[in-house]
Amino acid sequence: MMTTKTRMDTMTAKAIEAFTFGDPEPVLSGRGMLDYLECVNLGKWYSPPISMDGLARAARASVHHASAMIVKRNVLTAAFVPNKWLSRAAFERFAWEFIVFGNAYLERVDNLIGKPIRLDAVLAKYVRRGNNLDRYWFVPEAGSAFFGDAVPFGKEHEFREGSLFHLIEPDLNQEVYGLPQYLAALQSAFLNESATLFRRRYYNNGSHAGFILYMTDAAHSQEDVDNLRKALKESKGPGNFRNLFMYAPSGKKDGIQLIPVSEVAAKDDFLNIKNTTRDDQLAAHRVPPQLMGIVPSNAAGFGDAEKAAAVFFANEIQPLQARLADVNGWFGEEAVRFKPLAIDFPEKGKN
Repeated sequence: MMTTKTRMDTMTAKAIEAFTFGDPEPVLSGRGMLDYLECVNLGKWYSPPISMDGLARAARASVHHASAMIVKRNVLTAAFVPNKWLSRAAFERFAWEFIVFGNAYLERVDNLIGKPIRLDAVLAKYVRRGNNLDRYWFVPEAGSAFFGDAVPFGKEHEFREGSLFHLIEPDLNQEVYGLPQYLAALQSAFLNESATLFRRRYYNNGSHAGFILYMTDAAHSQEDVDNLRKALKESKGPGNFRNLFMYAPSGKKDGIQLIPVSEVAAKDDFLNIKNTTRDDQLAAHRVPPQLMGIVPSNAAGFGDAEKAAAVFFANEIQPLQARLADVNGWFGEEAVRFKPLAIDFPEKGKN
């Protein structure tokens, strides 16, 4: 007859099963989708090849991703010269949406006799390009989690033909919509976000302060064990961080072991993930780290900030200014104009 211990061991052995899952699939990944999908024709307009709502949410996924884009927007806005056609606020939104979405729109507002009076920035997240590429629609619920691009009838608004300027960041797969330059770094931004969220959950969970008190010494009586358990319980709450004393006569070495749970749970390589993904995002945005307030971890630092700012302005900001000024040819007036951006650095050796 099988003993109880043998029966339990047999049941335990049968209950153990090892298996593996497939590779994880990122939810917001758009790179692979762009190789297979086109801008879908939804009857009146084309759907963008990537979720505009996803790009808007991804702009806040990582501090380095957001900061790099904000730096470009702030420098462009500081150099912009407001005029009667285009206000500083409208230009700031126009530049910001071009950096985030790779698409930006300006609507020409005319008076009663058909003369232009100003240019207004239009929310790029909700603009859709019509089947006739010269027609544009404003779809306020497009891209939402509930409706997608198939919105209820009557919710859309068609812009007057020829009244909308569309600035596009060119895409290799289609010519209907633009795509931002940083798409290759989105996976790094999401990993950076995941590492931060994991650490937040880890600390909120509280397991980082826990431990396992492992006792194997036979010299302890049940009364000693109960007293130790009571002392540990009383050390929580207002009496936390109190010292405990344990006397074990005739005890053996390693009879009592304190095993911190955090030694296992915290080995997620947090700093390496954060630093590596940060470098990926800075490389995609081509923004010098000293312009984003990043503290150098090495003794030499990041180099001369003045030279970095000059190179950044020449290689990144001026090409962006030239792209944004394309509206002038469409509008027929100099609505977008920039002043030379002078950065006054203190002379070396002077306070």
